[in-house]
Amino acid sequence: MAHELLELAATVEDDDAILCFALTGAGAHFCQGFDDAVNPRLVETLAALSKPAIAILNGDARDEGLELALACDIRVTWRGAAFALTQLQRGILPHFGGTQRLPRLVGPAQALRMLLTGDPLDAESALRLGLVTYLADGPEDLQLAGRQLAATLASRGPLGVRMVKDAVLKGYDMTLEQGVRLEEDLYALLQTSADRAEGVRAFLERRKPLFKGV
Repeated sequence: MAHELLELAATVEDDDAILCFALTGAGAHFCQGFDDAVNPRLVETLAALSKPAIAILNGDARDEGLELALACDIRVTWRGAAFALTQLQRGILPHFGGTQRLPRLVGPAQALRMLLTGDPLDAESALRLGLVTYLADGPEDLQLAGRQLAATLASRGPLGVRMVKDAVLKGYDMTLEQGVRLEEDLYALLQTSADRAEGVRAFLERRKPLFKGV
């Protein structure tokens, strides 16, 4: 499965017709962890996608399963799900980015609590802390919310979407001045694109834009 996900990520990145990536689990859980043989490039390959990535957390995400979800841009879940990083209980450390991405989302104090104790975080707390962005009442509502979110992201201009991801993810480790300069450079670059011109025409003509990613 990990090998197939790596191949899928490459396809998503290279195929201009694919505008969004969504990942969910089969059965009662999203993912409870990885086998030891899983390629360590898996999570970082998903994190490096230039297109928006959604984790639809249909159930519990634990250990490497949560690290996989953290590599996506937006996480949606329902009230019955829980999230935990319990690697210390097995005498190991998270090694798919959990110690780095989790504190960037929920803050260092909450991340340390989860990492050191292994205690799970319920869905409502995950929403409050920013670990997830959308919270559905049940599994059926979750799938609908996931599809609607994917459709919304796919309707945005592909160039603009990639530039927003660049601005946020790269700017996070920059000073404010450097980040604002990056934003200005990306804005100027987008202004020269055909998608920008199409967006203006569509607004004036009161219709949906037909973005082509150029």
